[in-house]
Amino acid sequence: MTLTQLLTDQIQKAVQNLFEVSIDKVEFQATRKEFEGDITVVIFPLLKQVKSNPVELGNKIGTYLVENLSAISRFNVVSGFLNLVVSDSYYVNFFNTIKSNASFGTVAPNPSDKAIMVEYSSPNTNKPLHLGHVRNNLLGYSVAEIIKASGKKVYKTQVINDRGIHICKSMLAWQKFGEGVTPASSGKKGDKLVGDFYVAFDKEYKVQISELMAQGLSEDDAKKEAPIFKEAKQMLVDWEAGKPEVIELWKTMNQWVYDGFAVTYKNLGVDFDSYYYESNTYLLGKDVVEDGLARGVFYRKPDNSVWIDLTEEGLDEKLVLRSDGTSVYMTQDIGTAIQRIKDFPDVGGLVYTVGNEQDYHFKVLFLILKKLGFDWADHLYHLSYGMVDLPTGKMKSREGTVVDADELMDDMTQTAREISEELGKLDGYTDQEKNELFTIIGLGALKYYILKVDPKKRILFNPKESIDFAGNTGPFIQYAYARIQSILRKADFDITQNIELPELHEKEKELIKVMELFPNVIQDAAKNHSPALLANYIYDLVREYNSFYQTVSILGEEDEVKKVFRVQISKKVGEIIKLAFGLLGIQVPNRM
Repeated sequence: MTLTQLLTDQIQKAVQNLFEVSIDKVEFQATRKEFEGDITVVIFPLLKQVKSNPVELGNKIGTYLVENLSAISRFNVVSGFLNLVVSDSYYVNFFNTIKSNASFGTVAPNPSDKAIMVEYSSPNTNKPLHLGHVRNNLLGYSVAEIIKASGKKVYKTQVINDRGIHICKSMLAWQKFGEGVTPASSGKKGDKLVGDFYVAFDKEYKVQISELMAQGLSEDDAKKEAPIFKEAKQMLVDWEAGKPEVIELWKTMNQWVYDGFAVTYKNLGVDFDSYYYESNTYLLGKDVVEDGLARGVFYRKPDNSVWIDLTEEGLDEKLVLRSDGTSVYMTQDIGTAIQRIKDFPDVGGLVYTVGNEQDYHFKVLFLILKKLGFDWADHLYHLSYGMVDLPTGKMKSREGTVVDADELMDDMTQTAREISEELGKLDGYTDQEKNELFTIIGLGALKYYILKVDPKKRILFNPKESIDFAGNTGPFIQYAYARIQSILRKADFDITQNIELPELHEKEKELIKVMELFPNVIQDAAKNHSPALLANYIYDLVREYNSFYQTVSILGEEDEVKKVFRVQISKKVGEIIKLAFGLLGIQVPNRM
């Protein structure tokens, strides 16, 4: 039972015994620094049910708690706030219960609970992953891990956009300009090779448009009449008709891309439990629409197209089938959601990690699924996030517009190398150990910098700033973890014993208070789909630990009992850092 749960129970009993009134909830907040206390009860909400004034009510509850709860040693009342001083013995006992619990803060899944499916990444197979995909993947992966830690079974998935005119553009350009080149013959990652041909198509397309415009065509007509564009459209028709040689080329080039993506995902540290492909899902949903049409959920216009009217819900009319009977993205997403529940019957909710430019799309999708009568539609969530910008507007990229994910990770590792070598703390490291450390620091900096920001906010990503070893950065937290591991290596005594201290140092108490918050932070981060809550909690914990480290003696403490206790506290802080950073997909080094 947490401190707030314990206090809630006792305050409910106090109000019942003192006033014969039942209350449902109690509001708490951190005690302001100018007042004595560890936790504050907000009295004002209770006055709606209890006939009293705030000072009198606060004093009566405070007196009851001191007399009936050993965890509370004294109190003070300021206006409508009851400030409670928690006894040192409570914190010592609490720490002794968590110090050997390696999974402290996490909850094992309840087999009877419905699972959650989290979708992220969802790239196109005509180009490599870029900076936008990096934020998408880091958010989706971390949210999945946090929800899992909160006590839910989680499936990670993605839908790969592997069909359409943009895919055919790369295929056609390879046929025209590729001269049989492959990833193996070129030594280039498959996704980058295919991306090069997408660029090559665009380059040739622009040349042909200019030539046609010089012959007197308008720009719009020139775009439609450009021979290479017409060929790409024909290739799409051939693909949909199942033309063998087109299908074979499509499979070959897509596999090149999948192999390239796999390398990027591995380096980024994300994974998936299932994959959906647009080539398989684009026809899904058509039968659902026909069924909804029969039930009056949808309606047909004179041109034979099918729509849904959402104007009463503050939205608009939405097309779900074209007049020629072909599906649109909404049709596909309806069918894919239903298919996923069929494939994973224990799933009771879906989280879609997609940029905020699709906010309206998901409002419509979720509402349609509700109108179709799916009870799980009440448990759909759009993890909407803002874009990522850079101070220069670009880094290494093709045509200066897209920041390549692989190049970004390499740049971050190189930046970590340069800064670490400037600091000159690498004596005794082998080259392999150095390279591993640079990767851990570089990727940790990248991931933390992105995940510490509320998902809904746009990010200005500064690579140099992210690898600062001071401030709210990944390396700052990683360094604290490495420092703790150094303390543990030097501690040549038994630290497993239970310690009973008559009183705590103020810094010990403050540190345990922050640790106690960890389980609630995981639950809040899961509920709000926000890794930022967890990231910033760990920063606060490390700041508190650094203050503790600088204020009290640890290994140099003469009192053996205090020395063991302080090493134990250090060890637990390290375990929480490692566990929390693991949920963010970040590694921690044993030495820095």
